[in-house]
Amino acid sequence: MTSLPPQPLPADARVVEHVAKCRFDSTRLDQYLAGVFSEYSRSVVQKVIDAGGVWVNGKTVKASYKVRHGDVIRILPPQPTHPIPVPEDIPLQILYEDEYLAVVNKPADMVVHPAKGHWSGTLVNALRFHFDKLSEVNGDYRAGIVHRLDRDTSGVILIAKEGQTHRDMSLQFEQRKVFKEYVAITAGVLDRDSDYIEAAIGHHPHDRVKMTIVLDEEDDGDAKDACSYYEVIERFRGFTFCRVQPRTGRTHQIRVHLASVGCPVLADKIYSGRDCLRLSDLVPQLDPEADEVLLPRQALHAHRLRFRHPRRGNVLEIEAPLPPEFVKTLDALRRHRPA
Repeated sequence: MTSLPPQPLPADARVVEHVAKCRFDSTRLDQYLAGVFSEYSRSVVQKVIDAGGVWVNGKTVKASYKVRHGDVIRILPPQPTHPIPVPEDIPLQILYEDEYLAVVNKPADMVVHPAKGHWSGTLVNALRFHFDKLSEVNGDYRAGIVHRLDRDTSGVILIAKEGQTHRDMSLQFEQRKVFKEYVAITAGVLDRDSDYIEAAIGHHPHDRVKMTIVLDEEDDGDAKDACSYYEVIERFRGFTFCRVQPRTGRTHQIRVHLASVGCPVLADKIYSGRDCLRLSDLVPQLDPEADEVLLPRQALHAHRLRFRHPRRGNVLEIEAPLPPEFVKTLDALRRHRPA
């Protein structure tokens, strides 16, 4: 490592701070940052590091530096190759709001923040329209974003309006003090009424968009321990309606864990091979004219979030109602596939 460069930063520079969260100390700095800041390519990140625009624990480092859990990384973001996200009048259901934070019901088929291939129509674009003030702790591209949901996962997501609230809520998530409950419909019948799924998760060795169960964590420095609790709400012939409480927060955790026990999330194209559910999938020899799409996306919904308000101290529990396509699918399952 080398010392901080003696020249001062530009007066208008805004340095973004990030605390590294990794189980094993084996990921290169440029690779790690390209994953954290998905709006920048790895080559762009490398140029920033080479120019002295990244500091780890107060010192500049090389791109090959191996990131350690707890490292304090400060990065001077490069000039954006795309415009700063602009406000877009996208309808949002606001479930709770005060001067410090808000909780919204994210619709399915919405990317949380701008990134490669998705520079508009994101939740951040919608937030900039609906709220006058958003935390910029994670920069302009992720204004207000404390945690994320997958593109096709709907439901409760918390938004910070100012920096200290953002940092306090991030700490609650990191320390696993935030209660998260999802509901899912699975393709397959869970045989136990409730159970824990404990299995480490890492990147798939051959498919860059997938995560996978890792049996031996020591053989995969990328793997992270993961635990999910599920409880069956209702069973059908060939399907299960359940609630899931992730005790850790790994990428695609619920989707990977349910798939690992033979019950992938219904209509999850990546892990189940099917991207929708049609009425004809439930009713053999259905008249083609009566066929319709019941579920056009994966059946995973962030249903409930419970946390302590970082400023007022009271406990908030926010719930997002079931989306219409969930209700329609469950009604069809009860009618055509009763247990």
